[in-house]
Amino acid sequence: MHSSNHAPRLARGGKSIYGAPLGILMLEARFPRIPGDMGNGETWPFPVLFRVVRGASPERVVLQGAPGLLPAFIEAARDLVDLGAEAITTNCGFLSLFQAELAAAVKVPVATSSLMQVPWVQALLPPGQRVGVVTVSRGSLTPAHLQAAGVPLDIPVQGTEDGKEFFRVLIKGEKQDMDVALAEQDILQAGRALVARHPEVGAIVLECTNMPPYAAALQAELGLPVYDIYTLVSWFHGGLRPRRF
Repeated sequence: MHSSNHAPRLARGGKSIYGAPLGILMLEARFPRIPGDMGNGETWPFPVLFRVVRGASPERVVLQGAPGLLPAFIEAARDLVDLGAEAITTNCGFLSLFQAELAAAVKVPVATSSLMQVPWVQALLPPGQRVGVVTVSRGSLTPAHLQAAGVPLDIPVQGTEDGKEFFRVLIKGEKQDMDVALAEQDILQAGRALVARHPEVGAIVLECTNMPPYAAALQAELGLPVYDIYTLVSWFHGGLRPRRF
């Protein structure tokens, strides 16, 4: 009988779900999540864990400031970490309000909002240029939201609330289906209005996690770099699972 000289192959346990280190906290909504939307599994080139936070409607989170929802978000985030998530992100840029509390509660890295990219993008720009933000609802994006994400309070911001489709379907929930071409026009219109009012804008950060499907069209339209939740989460995940060369 010969003894094998192979070291034992030990698989480490302790999680419920493996191979998906990023957990995404989702708002509770029924609009279509097209490819590029954060809530479409095919958007991500890596596996993710989703968890819907019951009661967290877009209207309640965006228009009303997410009152009373922090405990539900903390519970859902802890649940994702218990399943196997090593980091947490969220499905609404307005949840920057909960950045500090969520990170303290789950004790893993947390990126609540695409807006967290604003300081980094600003650092890339030549003198005299500024980052501009396109958000789903300019009227709802308060100094508290900006401060929590490390964004200067005087940043140029444009919303989509005057558009024909995007705001109506996503935030007001007026219907379940969405005309994608009309929604894209709303984003392009907001981007054009932003640079018309603020010609010093040299790059755009999209606040809303439903906007990445339109980022390429906006970049082509304005000729400026466009950053969004897709760029943030791709970077975030890159540190959780660095590429092996």
